Amino acid sequence: MDREPEELQFLGLFGIYKESFKIIISWRKIFNKITLALVLPLTFIFLAHMQVSGLIFSKILHNEEALDFTRTDTATYHRLSDRISSEWVAFWLFKAAYLVFLLIFSLLSTSAVVYSIASIYTAKELTFKKVMAVVPKVWKRLMVTFLWSFLIVFIYNVVAVVFFVLALIVVNPGTTAGITLGIGLLALYFSGVVYISIVWHLASVISVLEDFKGIKAMTKSRALIKGKMRIACAIFVKLSIMFALIQIAFEKMVVHGGKLEMGSRVLFGIVCFLLLMQLFLFGLVVQSVFYFVCKSYHHESIDKSLLADHLEVYGGEYVPLRGKDIQLEQYDV
Repeated sequence: MDREPEELQFLGLFGIYKESFKIIISWRKIFNKITLALVLPLTFIFLAHMQVSGLIFSKILHNEEALDFTRTDTATYHRLSDRISSEWVAFWLFKAAYLVFLLIFSLLSTSAVVYSIASIYTAKELTFKKVMAVVPKVWKRLMVTFLWSFLIVFIYNVVAVVFFVLALIVVNPGTTAGITLGIGLLALYFSGVVYISIVWHLASVISVLEDFKGIKAMTKSRALIKGKMRIACAIFVKLSIMFALIQIAFEKMVVHGGKLEMGSRVLFGIVCFLLLMQLFLFGLVVQSVFYFVCKSYHHESIDKSLLADHLEVYGGEYVPLRGKDIQLEQYDV
């Protein structure tokens, strides 16, 4: 980054996008290697999951439809029933394996990109070998933060379901008041989901660069986001919309594109794959840049020399920034 810490706080939405594009282009060699090693498998796992899940689920639906037209207590009925049970087991086992590998490559990709951005920020020597040496040690911290965010989301959804059920009991959903209440509760629910997601993404960066993880990283993230919530929401919503559009296009044109020629489906698949891969990388860079913007906004500028020292690997161990190292004296704006 060519900007001084004091200047980062003034970056708006498009300024953050511009800074992220600039970093990716300027350091394209290192980011190309990170993409090939981590982001590409992440993208492949996500899209392959959609394709394979679609195939397994279509077989289940086909067999269940055949079962409806088969007489009970016959050999054919029992054979179809056993086949459906086996396919459901395969479906959920595949889902579980998908989530595990998706989580692993997601955390590894986040670790690599955040560490790289911090190294670029400190003008520290950055090589792909060094990144890959640090990443396995950092991603464990991210796992703790992810588990806490997962627990928070779980509790949040349980509370939301309780409120929705109580609302249905108190107010008739078919009335105008019921519809209005339902819309209001849905708006509040999705607002909460967006807020938790934003806090979690920034907490992931904090878990890599600072001596915070889990609930402490989430708390620190909430404090940093204050004053930059509008920009954070805009970034999250825009990236989510782009992600959803690519996902829908892949599902329509590839997974359920049986009417299209195979060549067209393959072409659409490649285009969606490349777009999603670049979006994953861009999103990780943006959230890393946004972290430094928030630090600058709150006058918590990290001294470049201290950050560079703590990004080093001492005795094979990754050493994150301690709290006393990041809470430096505030600079005057």
